[in-house]
Amino acid sequence: MANPPYATLVGDPCGWRGNQRNGVWRNLLGPASPVRHTPESRRAFEAALVAGLRATADRYPADQRLRRLIAELRANSDRFAELWESGTVGRHEAARKIIDHPRVGSLTLDCDVLTVAGSDLRIMIYTAEPGTEDAGRLALLTVLGTQSLAG
Repeated sequence: MANPPYATLVGDPCGWRGNQRNGVWRNLLGPASPVRHTPESRRAFEAALVAGLRATADRYPADQRLRRLIAELRANSDRFAELWESGTVGRHEAARKIIDHPRVGSLTLDCDVLTVAGSDLRIMIYTAEPGTEDAGRLALLTVLGTQSLAG
């Protein structure tokens, strides 16, 4: 589930089906993301995603869909297989991201992942430092939404 500002920022997830809806799959096997990474930030992000998936797999060992997802990732991503074999368990909680947006340019945002204790609910919140150009661009995107400005 995503709200309209998220859809405007990184793409509308309404059309995503099956494994496309999984963040680990999208980041390791899916199409390019508008998030710009350095090699170091990319490695850290992927490691956090896989560690989070391992925590989920540990929590739901009998979930067949989850097992199929992991099998697909292991078969098609050497990076995933390497990280999976490390056995690290954890979760992705926060990161600073640079998003290259086609309508407003580059935005540097903080992404915090809030987890509701005792549940599987996670909420991603993107924020910009108040008073910055990034905050202005983020506010503009919120107003523009996904509408087209083409005449």
